[in-house]
Amino acid sequence: MFVDEVKVFARAGHGGKGCVAFHRETFVPKGGPSGGNGGRGGDVILEADHDLNNLIAQFYTPRLIAETGKAGMGKGMDGPAGKDLVIKVPCGTLVWRLEQPESDAAAGQPEPTEEPADLLQTSARIRPVMRHSGSERAMEIDLSADDQEKPEAVEGKGELVADLTTHGQRFILCKGGRGGLGNRNFATARRQTPRFAQPGEPGDEGNFLLELRIIAEVGLVGYPNAGKSTLLTAISKARPKIAAYPFTTLHPQIGIVEYPDFVRLTVCDVPGLIEGAHQNVGLGHAFLRHIQRCKILVTLIDMAGTDGRHPWDDYKQLLTELELYSPALLKRPRLVVANKMDEPTAADNLKQFKKKIPKTVLLPISAAFDEGVDKFKKQIRDAVEKATKTPAPKRTRKQPR
Repeated sequence: MFVDEVKVFARAGHGGKGCVAFHRETFVPKGGPSGGNGGRGGDVILEADHDLNNLIAQFYTPRLIAETGKAGMGKGMDGPAGKDLVIKVPCGTLVWRLEQPESDAAAGQPEPTEEPADLLQTSARIRPVMRHSGSERAMEIDLSADDQEKPEAVEGKGELVADLTTHGQRFILCKGGRGGLGNRNFATARRQTPRFAQPGEPGDEGNFLLELRIIAEVGLVGYPNAGKSTLLTAISKARPKIAAYPFTTLHPQIGIVEYPDFVRLTVCDVPGLIEGAHQNVGLGHAFLRHIQRCKILVTLIDMAGTDGRHPWDDYKQLLTELELYSPALLKRPRLVVANKMDEPTAADNLKQFKKKIPKTVLLPISAAFDEGVDKFKKQIRDAVEKATKTPAPKRTRKQPR
């Protein structure tokens, strides 16, 4: 099963509470406070891994909960920190923070109550006001003043918080809460026996959407039954399902093209597009996002017209669907390939195609019989190398003063 989008709930570990204890030892009268601090909560960390190709692991374990920090102990011993939860995801994963429903947000906020002004507020509140008692005079820090403007959210997905593209890249999805201070931290000259400690802070939590966009150099785009899977089988060792009916490919297929000089290219075969794919018709809209990272696009045309359509109409409709989905896709380097040239009607259709759509460079091939495959592999390599190269900065001569 191929899973490229999944919703998860993540919660970091809560910090351990501080300890209230006093030193007891022979011949040491009035040993003083010795309560240790609580351990910090574990973080929820996402790590990109190139050995994975989908999000099926998160589909079966959608609750990502890290370990809670332990409470402090006597004799000045701090509690151990909670273990971080490291979740491996495939490279190309986007992380979206989902908006919390208004009903859940209202239920999580406590009712406003009048409190005395001199009451010590703990760190367990939603926006705590913490008071540092390390000196004689307390210092108040209002954390609500640190709120920053949130980035604009995308409708239906929330706001983008991370994009994991390289192997080993890490992102802290939820940060663990800090451990509470023990009573030894609150001892002063006037208050030598404090009998209170801080509770641990709660860890971050929230609902997130993990979306996979496959990282590939070449993207194969075409109508159903145009021969994309056959072409992928001819140029790589991938073995997708091939049959004589449309929509044989139900999810993206990845193939690795290897060259004699040890150069490798990644090719992504996207399920067939039909008219109205940008409006979620068929399977194209669900997987069109996988070609957004491709450096070049290969538009595969069924030049034989197997399904009773004209090849030039297919080409125009494919460009229209790509433009309606994302206008930036039309600016990518594009290679037009005419497939199924072994059929009797393909030669006549190729001539009419050049008349209907002039100034379009076509590469005729027959993927089923390996005709023109070597030339196709050379052209996609040249196109990728050309798209990868960045123009060198121009040198400017300094003008004399």
